[in-house]
Amino acid sequence: MDSSLPPPVLLVIAAFSRHGGALRWAEEKLTAQFGPIARISPDFDFHQTRYYESTMGTGLRKRFLIFRDLIPPDGLADAKVRTNHLEQELAQAARFQEPRPINLDPGILSLGKFMLATTKDQAHRIYLQSGIYAEVTLQFQSHAYRPNPWTYADYREPALLDFLGEARDYYRQRLREEAAMEG
Repeated sequence: MDSSLPPPVLLVIAAFSRHGGALRWAEEKLTAQFGPIARISPDFDFHQTRYYESTMGTGLRKRFLIFRDLIPPDGLADAKVRTNHLEQELAQAARFQEPRPINLDPGILSLGKFMLATTKDQAHRIYLQSGIYAEVTLQFQSHAYRPNPWTYADYREPALLDFLGEARDYYRQRLREEAAMEG
């Protein structure tokens, strides 16, 4: 690994929908695009906001997919562009009654932080490319990921923070494996 470049990061994609079929479809498509899924979180009730109800319906369930293959940190924008295309593909297929049957939110996890990609600009977000911004959603401090003042409510949930802590352990293992392959 080039020591002038930051280490690769763990790709994490949050998928939520009210339809199990949409979530399964997303897992298949995401695996084809980003490689094997290494870990899947339990499903979480997405009840922290009603923002998505008009386009996605009620009873939303959210799960987090951890991908085996590490990516360069500057791959976050590309991941968001690709997941946006997948959302559009499923919406255009009209297999579900809602105009937006799935939401896919990619993020990257490193030892010190968890960052999310978004298309919405705010004062605490940095522009990457292709209409995509990044925000540091969580910081790793005192042996756990900690929210920032702007962190979405669902990313403050203890069960999710625990899962991301486990994902961080997996990421450390993957970094060791990659270092051993290079050395």
